Amino acid sequence: MSAVEERVRDLDGAVALGQALVGNLEQVVLGSRGALVIAAVAALSGGHLLVEDVPGVGKTVLARTLALSLGAELSRVQGHPDLLPSDITGVSVFMPDAGAWDFRPGPVFAHVVLVDELNRTPPRTQSALLETMEEHQVSVDGQSWPLPQPHLVIATQNPHSQRGTFPLVESQLDRFAMSTRLGYPEAADEVRLALHGGGTYALADLRAVCTPEEWGRAQQATESVPVHDAVAAYAVELCRASRTAPGVHLGASPRAAIWLIRAAQAHAVLQARPFVVPDDVKAVAVACLSHRILTVDANADADRSAAVVRDLLETIHAPRP
Repeated sequence: MSAVEERVRDLDGAVALGQALVGNLEQVVLGSRGALVIAAVAALSGGHLLVEDVPGVGKTVLARTLALSLGAELSRVQGHPDLLPSDITGVSVFMPDAGAWDFRPGPVFAHVVLVDELNRTPPRTQSALLETMEEHQVSVDGQSWPLPQPHLVIATQNPHSQRGTFPLVESQLDRFAMSTRLGYPEAADEVRLALHGGGTYALADLRAVCTPEEWGRAQQATESVPVHDAVAAYAVELCRASRTAPGVHLGASPRAAIWLIRAAQAHAVLQARPFVVPDDVKAVAVACLSHRILTVDANADADRSAAVVRDLLETIHAPRP
């Protein structure tokens, strides 16, 4: 098999995996297709996902469904004010019989890690995720341990207006490739949920669409999807323009541009397209950029940052195909 034939086969496998993944998610999380597509994009691109919404709309169920669909181990961390960094990363324990320290891995050592209500943990605990999300390793007592690959962190947070929350710092927000909201379901979908037509009741019959190894190969195939220089320049221009947009205190970072392009590659895969077009960038721009943009008004909600991105999409001309 030639290199071209092998690449086509791998890309076809990624397309099939991504579309099956969305189909699985739709069986459980009802009425939130846009958010489910973003979750699938995160899985294919290798980026971490932040889900912000009110309690009870299915944030945790989304993470459980994603892990089960990917055939991956799910590790769950419940955020609370007393959570310590070592409760996430692990801790070294002295073993008297051996006269040595033994590292006990924390819950972050899993293919899919759900940190539920991340913004209910104090900043020092939030910072425990910085190294794991960027470098895919944990450093304790001068020694580093690699994390399983692929590795996906899904964090949920409640709106900042709710009591008992600690706002995520800018460096933490920038580690998340994408953010999304589920929102309330439509009336018909809510009736189905009330009658056990989805949600946790649907998880029992759900089957994995791949193994972690196949998931990793799909990520590699996704990263190889061609991106024309003009499309890459368009993605970078969106990020650069966000830094000088009216009412913006802090715009998107260079890391944001990298993930915007990688997310666009994953979106192209979900569309069964073997190359990236400007519409792929547009489709993921709000999810990739809005949580990274801080407006001058410190009390403004996430909708204001999303509006900034939508304004940029309207004013910056995309290259023609």
